[in-house]
Amino acid sequence: MRNIELKARLTDLAAARETARSIATKEIGLQVQTDTYFHCPNGRLKLRQIEHAPAHLVWYARPDTEGPKASDYRLVPVANPETLKAALSDAYGIWCVVRKHREIFLYHNVRIHLDEVEGLGTFLEFEAVLGGDVDDRQGHAQLAELRRQFSISDTDLLAVSYSDLLSET
Repeated sequence: MRNIELKARLTDLAAARETARSIATKEIGLQVQTDTYFHCPNGRLKLRQIEHAPAHLVWYARPDTEGPKASDYRLVPVANPETLKAALSDAYGIWCVVRKHREIFLYHNVRIHLDEVEGLGTFLEFEAVLGGDVDDRQGHAQLAELRRQFSISDTDLLAVSYSDLLSET
């Protein structure tokens, strides 16, 4: 699977929430997520556990550059996340754990995430899901339009993941 994503620091969560609600085609709601990252020689490997929802093992690869970027990923449903976490921890070691409260909105094929990340602060993330009649070019155009609507400046853009930011602290 593939998407185009953009991540930025967020200075006004309430204003971003208002913008998201005004343009969203659907409001998914709030999720409390714990992402356990494992050492991985290629790309990133994490176990995503969501309160009151199924867990997934997620592998992804994307460049660490600011602005919109393509991300290739695989999602695997996990029936027993604690057992899998123990096995992957034994095999590869845990690199980092990211805990966040994520509000999710849909804007057509784009997921809008308003994130409050423990130890880091508030962020906004767009993920344009590609496939069907949406290609890379259209995904980039959608994110450029959303960036304009949310008034995201170049200085707010992030090149790296939350796990990278946490490992630097």
